[in-house]
Amino acid sequence: MYTKKDQPTPSRRQFLGASAALVSGALLGTNKLFGAPALIRNIAKPNSLINGVQIGVITYSFREMPDQSAEATLQYVLDSGISAIELMGGPAETFAGAPKNTVDMRTIFPLMRKRRENQPLTEDETKTLTEADAQMKAYRDEMTKWRISAPMNKFEQVRKMYKQAGVTIYGFKPDAFGMQASDADIDYGMRAAKAVGANQVTVEHPANDAHTLKLGKMAEKHGLRVGYHGHEQQTPTFWDTALAQSPGNAMNFDLGHYVAAGQPDPLALIRQKHTRIASMHIKDRQLPANGKGNLPWGKGDTPLLQVLTLMREQKYNFPATVELEYQIPAGSNSVAEVKKCVDFCRNALS
Repeated sequence: MYTKKDQPTPSRRQFLGASAALVSGALLGTNKLFGAPALIRNIAKPNSLINGVQIGVITYSFREMPDQSAEATLQYVLDSGISAIELMGGPAETFAGAPKNTVDMRTIFPLMRKRRENQPLTEDETKTLTEADAQMKAYRDEMTKWRISAPMNKFEQVRKMYKQAGVTIYGFKPDAFGMQASDADIDYGMRAAKAVGANQVTVEHPANDAHTLKLGKMAEKHGLRVGYHGHEQQTPTFWDTALAQSPGNAMNFDLGHYVAAGQPDPLALIRQKHTRIASMHIKDRQLPANGKGNLPWGKGDTPLLQVLTLMREQKYNFPATVELEYQIPAGSNSVAEVKKCVDFCRNALS
């Protein structure tokens, strides 16, 4: 692992000052959504392509923020100084007129993480998750019906809005590719991904060979790649079957989870499989011996510095995606902490 460095000191956060107008302009709602981006058209666009390494962010990083609309999410990305994103389904689908999800995901996400990591849940937490699971199933059924006639032009408008502000959407992660998804769901998700300008869709690895084969073949037809995401179940051979099945299958490698799983030499894995990595999530987690914690960047055991340096030196062109999962300090928020992560990357790549 790398020698610890002090966490880079973030520069003063630059607010664009157009957030309220941005959202209200869109909500006033002409069919020309571009009233919102017009407010930022003449403001300096972000650039997180740093010495050849594209630093991006997954919009899950902003899950603590109260407004999850496409317009507000764009503002969070801009305020963070980021020019490329892996966009989860919620903001774009809501913009396109999808049914409203009644589940408060800000409450459910932490409980889902505890369940995934086999942490003990209280009786109340278990009840909350069970109720949310039932609501999510009903919501997915409603979404499946909506997707049959979902307007692709609305997704194209999202792409144009983000592009006009200087932000590229490289990945799209709607809830349309899991084991419960029909072929129609999958086709919709890939058409929507193309419409927003993504070159990849991302999904949790289903641990089902028949499903990864289906997804890979459908991705080939759409000219996309499916990036399979893993948590602490990642190993050096975790993706091998999917990668062998189709050139449409790829890795959405999570560097931090790989370290927390105690796996050996992530740099060797990246060197070996870099052509099949569609994108990589970066965070700073501890080794199992140190507790597996998610820490502010530069405080954990993840070789962020070495990996970013490797990407710069070898000119790897997959994006490194900031995924904010450490505890947000009192008085701060997701945007400020994501900006610190970007500053860490900027210092590491300078």
